[in-house]
Amino acid sequence: MKKLEDYVRSIPDFPEPGIIFRDVTTVIQDPDGLKLAVDKLQEMVQDVDYDVVVGPESRGFIFGVPVAYNMHKSFVPVRKKGKLPCETIEMEYDLEYGTAVIEIHKDAIKPGQKVVIVDDLIATGGTTEAIIKLVEALGGKVVKICFLMELAGLKGREKLSGYDVDAAVVYEGK
Repeated sequence: MKKLEDYVRSIPDFPEPGIIFRDVTTVIQDPDGLKLAVDKLQEMVQDVDYDVVVGPESRGFIFGVPVAYNMHKSFVPVRKKGKLPCETIEMEYDLEYGTAVIEIHKDAIKPGQKVVIVDDLIATGGTTEAIIKLVEALGGKVVKICFLMELAGLKGREKLSGYDVDAAVVYEGK
């Protein structure tokens, strides 16, 4: 039986020399890869007490929705600025070159709700750190953060210290 990392396509020198891009599309294009990925993420939350799954645009949607559905939980999207139709709160965060802004509906998380964040990849941790701030600003409590892949060399976990973070596959490099 193949392991999850067997489904991940590694592309050397993209987007720049020395970087190995970990492509998740090959995981979701294969029915066995997709099932294995969702199953691994579900295993991470199997014994966690939580109310809602939060996932960022767009790959957090791909993996967060089936986990929420299978575990009979609600799903809340976090999107790029200007994409949500109702009243939102926003958070700016740093990118490698510049900044970005993400938003969540103001009524998406109720005070006291326990939240699991699901995404495909942790690199520097900036996006997830911003999501945590949004959830907490609405009165929610992040009880678990799950990733399909982690690029440990970028030290994203350090930004998330104090939170329960798990990754199905850990790559030591960048």
